[in-house]
Amino acid sequence: LAALALLTLALAKVNGRLSAQAEAEHLTQLRHLPVAVAKVVELEPEIERWAQRFANKQHALFLGRGMHYPIALEGALKLKEISYIHAEAYPAGELKHGPLALVDKDMPVISVAPNDSLLEKLKSNLQEVKARGGELYVFADAGSEIPESEGVHILHLPEHYGMLSPILHVIPLQLLSYHAALVKGTDVDKPRNLAKSVTVE
Repeated sequence: LAALALLTLALAKVNGRLSAQAEAEHLTQLRHLPVAVAKVVELEPEIERWAQRFANKQHALFLGRGMHYPIALEGALKLKEISYIHAEAYPAGELKHGPLALVDKDMPVISVAPNDSLLEKLKSNLQEVKARGGELYVFADAGSEIPESEGVHILHLPEHYGMLSPILHVIPLQLLSYHAALVKGTDVDKPRNLAKSVTVE
C-alpha cells in the first residue's frame, strides 16, 4: 500500500496535479508511518480482550466504505483463514441489500470507521445493525465521535491518517484474527487446507 501510494504521488506529479507543498505533506505522512503503526500495535491488549468474545462465534460480518472496503475484506479473510470462523465483508452502503437479514446477537459486526467524508453514512449503517440487536466492534479514527454503548464497542486508533488510513486500519483487524485463533487453539502458522509458500514447498 505504501508503494502504491508513492506510485500515485509520482503519477500525480508527472501529470501536473500535485503541488510541491502537497507532495511534501504526503511524504511527511509516509515517513511518519512507522511511528503511527507502533501506536496502533500498542492497542493489542484491548484487541486481545475483543478476541476472547470471538472464540465461540460461528460467523462474523465486516463492513467498510470506500477505500476501506478492501480492508474489511482483508479482515474477513484473515478471520476465516486462521480461526475458521465464517466471515464475510460487505460495503457498508449495501448492508440493507442482504447481509442485514443475517444480523442478530450471535453475529458480531466489525466495522472500519475512518474519520472521512463517508463517516456520517457509516454511522447510519451502524445504527441499523444496533437496532437489530447486532453487537458492533468498531475500529474508529481519533475524532470519529462514535459513542460506546451497550453492544457497541469502540477502539480508537491514535490518529486520523487520511489517504494512508487503510495501512493503519488493517493492522488491528489482523491482530483480532490472530488472537481469536490463539484463543481457539488453531495453528496460525499453518492454516488447514491451504497451500501457501510459507507452509509448503
